[in-house]
Amino acid sequence: MAAEEEKKNGARRSRLLWAGILAVAGLVLLAVGLTVADGAVAWLEAIVAIVLLVVSYALQRLARRETVYRHDEPR
Repeated sequence: MAAEEEKKNGARRSRLLWAGILAVAGLVLLAVGLTVADGAVAWLEAIVAIVLLVVSYALQRLARRETVYRHDEPR
């Protein structure tokens, strides 16, 4: 059972890592879209940034839900 638990923990950590990477990328794109970019490019960057932030939030929520609602097995 320890190997299975370690596999689940690894998947959770991987999801949280990707969520963090997507959040940082989304924030950078949003900052560039709102400050530097102009016209249609700014709108495109802002939309992509919002999508990345939403996906990041969904990944974080999925990883945390698996942690909070997992069933602890008796030892």
